[in-house]
Amino acid sequence: MRIVTRPDFDGIVCAVLLSDKENVSEPVKWVEPHEIQQGMVEIKEGDIMANLPYDNRCSMWFDHHFSNRIEKPFSGSFMIAPSAAGVVFSYYKGKFKKDYNELVKETDKIDSAQLSMDEVSHPEKYLYILLSMTISNHSLSDEAYWNRLIHLLKDYDISGVMSDSEVKIKCEKVIKNNRTYKSVLTENTILNKHVAITDLRLFDDAPEGNRFLVYSLYPEAAVSVKIRYDDISKDKIAVSIGHNIFNPNCRVNVGRMLIKFGGGGHRGAGACRFSAKKAEEYIPEIISILLKNESND
Repeated sequence: MRIVTRPDFDGIVCAVLLSDKENVSEPVKWVEPHEIQQGMVEIKEGDIMANLPYDNRCSMWFDHHFSNRIEKPFSGSFMIAPSAAGVVFSYYKGKFKKDYNELVKETDKIDSAQLSMDEVSHPEKYLYILLSMTISNHSLSDEAYWNRLIHLLKDYDISGVMSDSEVKIKCEKVIKNNRTYKSVLTENTILNKHVAITDLRLFDDAPEGNRFLVYSLYPEAAVSVKIRYDDISKDKIAVSIGHNIFNPNCRVNVGRMLIKFGGGGHRGAGACRFSAKKAEEYIPEIISILLKNESND
């Protein structure tokens, strides 16, 4: 039996909960949603998928993304919920070896971006938020760290996790990167009416940082768009879109909109990846839809 999930905080907490309840015999398989959508991953009988689009070869599936809803029967659970971890937690509620209430509550808060201005501006003051930011690099070179976090979160409370030497190094790097990222955002973001557009295609390796920071820097924007190259070859482009968590005036269902562009997500946030050859067609169309700001629910 194997857990298949994505390398973000929600996916890691899903793996913590599932490994507590199920007889997992193989290492976690870390994948991105577009890899499932494009059939790039071998899913097999016995696999438990979480926080990813459904694949009919798996044995169980847990998710919460609007764009991933399916109509056919399956084993597991799907709900429109703040986090996929919350869906897993509800499914097994009362059957865990440890009290995960606080961990799931914080995961719900982070994954649904229910954050205060102070939490966004000073994440280093909030342990769970800071920890979640150490998982921003989705390169498989960090796979050992993601697996380490699963064991730490199963064995320790948050103060114990944050005392780990490797976690400390990662947190220090995040704090440093966030300072730099603020400058990156201000230098590479334009405001088109109510749409804040951050174009990082200037960089061979796009800088990482606090994904919520753009909302505090551009409070007049109702939605943000981040554009970057998805790989060093610059063959693919990744576009991330999010409603401003401090300005709830975007009426577009982002997850539903991005299905057309090969992506998906929630009502308030999502992402897509596509060939760089389609950039001149797709990016203006995405921005045009957001500028019109019409409900597509």
